[in-house]
Amino acid sequence: MSANKHEMAGTLPASLYFERRGAVGCLRLSRPQKRNAIDDVTVLGIENFFSAIPDDVKAVVLHGEGEHFCAGLDLSELAESDIAGGIAHSRAWHRAFEHIEFGRVPVVAVLHGAVVGGGLEIAAACHIRVAERSAYYALPEGSRGIFVGGGGSVRLPRLIGVARMMDMMLTGRTYSAEDGQAMGLSTYLVEPGKGFAKGLELAARIAGNTPLTNFAVMHALPRIAEMDPASGYAVEALMSAIAQADGEAKARLKDFLEKRAPKVTRGPA
Repeated sequence: MSANKHEMAGTLPASLYFERRGAVGCLRLSRPQKRNAIDDVTVLGIENFFSAIPDDVKAVVLHGEGEHFCAGLDLSELAESDIAGGIAHSRAWHRAFEHIEFGRVPVVAVLHGAVVGGGLEIAAACHIRVAERSAYYALPEGSRGIFVGGGGSVRLPRLIGVARMMDMMLTGRTYSAEDGQAMGLSTYLVEPGKGFAKGLELAARIAGNTPLTNFAVMHALPRIAEMDPASGYAVEALMSAIAQADGEAKARLKDFLEKRAPKVTRGPA
């Protein structure tokens, strides 16, 4: 592995592990004995990682060690918290996951086993989600007397709608991997054990895009989607002009026009 792996690993808590696969960085949640439940140290580690991704990493795969992606918040973190502490705790999660959603590079989440509570909130902050058929989704906060605190009430309704999220929280309903694929929680569905390879494949493809296009998709697209149409069209025109004026984009367009680049054809998903 590269020196970057060791430099990054030295800044991460034991609950996170980083390695390089070419231009793709792989961050693994590594608390399998706790079903990768997230504690404060891990949240801070996630924030630090996504705030200081090595410059030559162009995409990230986020995955979990053991039988589960993430079973959510380590509830011992809330046991003695007062209101002010609870607000600070939630805001720490918001900061960390903001660095995923609006960070420097796109993030592919590989989901298997439990994708529950805070684990689903982490997944929702990623840009692409690959689910193995072992994955299952739940928001058990209602039965535990708490409420989502990692941005789930903002991000998840955009994926599945308010009514469906309300049902999950009020009744404790669990969705299967197939259900999650149908309702938009995942964007790819693969067989058990195949998720990491698929995530790497997609991340490598993403890493091959121009950085400016990836930036536009990550940062401009979701904001345009929230604008009124007239404002959205204006921002789209600006972003389109900026992207196509980039030197790397010009070179790629020239390659296509001079038939040195492949055309789009029908192929596997």
